[in-house]
Amino acid sequence: MMTNLFSSFDPSTMMNLALNWTSILLGLLVLPSMFWIIPSRINFIWIKMCTTLSNEFKIILKIKSMKKSSLIFVSLFSLILFNNFLSLFPYIFSSTSHLILTLTLSIPLWLSFMIFGWINNTKHMFAHLVPQGTPPVLMPFMVCIETISNIIRPGTLAIRLTANMIAGHLLLTLMGSTGNKISLFMINILIMAQLLLLLLESAVAIIQSYVFSILTTLYSSEVY
Repeated sequence: MMTNLFSSFDPSTMMNLALNWTSILLGLLVLPSMFWIIPSRINFIWIKMCTTLSNEFKIILKIKSMKKSSLIFVSLFSLILFNNFLSLFPYIFSSTSHLILTLTLSIPLWLSFMIFGWINNTKHMFAHLVPQGTPPVLMPFMVCIETISNIIRPGTLAIRLTANMIAGHLLLTLMGSTGNKISLFMINILIMAQLLLLLLESAVAIIQSYVFSILTTLYSSEVY
């Protein structure tokens, strides 16, 4: 049962080749049309959303010279959001449900922030280990706690996104697998529940991509 339940998250296909990861490239077939076709209402909504996110990220990035990097976090949001929505379609591999992808996004970003901070703002990074107003007796413990919390940041970013995407997909799979064992009346109720759950998963796809990008922006703002 467990093998069948998690088979939708199996990255391997025939001949032991992980061809399912090519689903990440499906965006190349959709996004370029925005630059060649007359903008529609969907394009205007997308541009408005990206502009709003960029302005919000600029508020978090305090230094004026760093505000241009807000486009990086908007791109990160777009990448995660697109893959989250792709995973809601049947027969499309859910790439954001795997730690391979989420850790690939979080670890390099976190490492770049840490390297930049410790090289350019060493004093600030040391001062950040001890919160303001900490009693001298508790300072060694606070340094240990802050160090551990800083080290586990990329893991928490990756696991949060992966766990939320897996939970919804597993619930959809479990509910869908009972369709051939229930009555016609219960099937109608099951379809309504599946539609409501799919709507919830669409909201989760947006929220989790926003949470990932906003937390990454907050982590970057702490290194200067």
